[in-house]
Amino acid sequence: MVDIATRVWNHKWKIDPIVRSLIDTDFYKLLMCQSVFRNKRDTQVSFSLINRTKSVRLAELIDEGELREQLDHIRSLSLSRGESTWLRGNMFYGKRSMFRSDFMEWFENLRLPPYHLEKRDGQYELTFEGAWPEVMLWEIPALAVLMELRGRAVLNDMGRFELQVLYARAMTKLWEKVEGLRAIDNLRIADFGTRRRHSFLWQDWCVQAMTEGLGQSFVGTSNCLIAKNRDLEAIGTNAHELPMVYAALAEDDAALARAPYDVLADWHEEHDGNLRIILPDTYGTQGFLDKAPDWLAGWTGIRIDSGDPAKAAEAAIAWWTARGEDPRNKLVIFSDGLDVENIAALHAQFSGRVRVSFGWGTNLTNDFRGLVPDGGLDAFSLVCKAVSAEGRPTVKLSDNPEKAMGPETEIQRYKRVFGVGEQERIEVVV
Repeated sequence: MVDIATRVWNHKWKIDPIVRSLIDTDFYKLLMCQSVFRNKRDTQVSFSLINRTKSVRLAELIDEGELREQLDHIRSLSLSRGESTWLRGNMFYGKRSMFRSDFMEWFENLRLPPYHLEKRDGQYELTFEGAWPEVMLWEIPALAVLMELRGRAVLNDMGRFELQVLYARAMTKLWEKVEGLRAIDNLRIADFGTRRRHSFLWQDWCVQAMTEGLGQSFVGTSNCLIAKNRDLEAIGTNAHELPMVYAALAEDDAALARAPYDVLADWHEEHDGNLRIILPDTYGTQGFLDKAPDWLAGWTGIRIDSGDPAKAAEAAIAWWTARGEDPRNKLVIFSDGLDVENIAALHAQFSGRVRVSFGWGTNLTNDFRGLVPDGGLDAFSLVCKAVSAEGRPTVKLSDNPEKAMGPETEIQRYKRVFGVGEQERIEVVV
């Protein structure tokens, strides 16, 4: 097992690049990339870094030269032969040849496009512009680099023994969580923590701890590289990015109202089984369900990623029931702001009524709260989102207005089109 503290100490001599591979990313990015490649390949999209936690002034913590060095390294990466073989030949969700030959030939020749970086008001403005299937693959590595460089900035002031103690405490903290999860009967939980992880090595250690500590209750990881290296299931379906871009491309209000369902119609053509998971909250869960076509009720399940998770799950159960579906056969994946306490509570509330699963993110792979003074390693809310498509701004509403993004005039238009009224504000911690 890797001695993480020693490796962190050795970072001072530039050992370990932060991102090691183009498949050091979330599985759903590759699934979505293939869909975009086939359906919207030439669409021009801009992605931008958004730090929701303004008190974490990244440009004052992270050296610009070091950041550029890491980003330039990512641009030098391409698929290795072993990575290509794994993607082409492995079975994902019970299906071989998930990634088609035309997509794989394109991916094997890909180098990520240029980035634009500047400082403003103590933050970095980092943007990526170009063809959608190319620029979308910047999202996860860009976040991973910034999260890890922020951590290194704090850790660089620590001595070797101090680092050993820090990681021993963090390991103990995580193992206590694993022990708490063991008490939950019939638990199904996956690692969703790539995008805001403390570091690659730490995420890898967390996945190993979950594998040993939870056995079959741990169903896999969203990180493709770790899944490959540890012989685990790669887990993931789709994200808000797809409806956000489809909606931005809509020519009028009627097309805008159809956009979230057009996305899933394209997805329906490519995937079946456990990849048919609805993410309904981009423009409000209740409105999405109220207007959803009947064929969507036949999908496998739903992922809940904002707002009150119990309320959203109850809405899904009512929707399935009204359309003649048995909720006990449906999968509900909770993936927002999880930790042991709310995992246990949600499992107790919904187990037996639906098939319950959890995608555990930041509080699995980046919980250093209370381990260094002044919250220096506390997780913070950093995202990298599609902000425009073909020059038109994107919008996200979600079930929590604190997560809304886009120009205010467009936010109000989307609220009108999708029938979104007053929403409960919930603090966004991660």
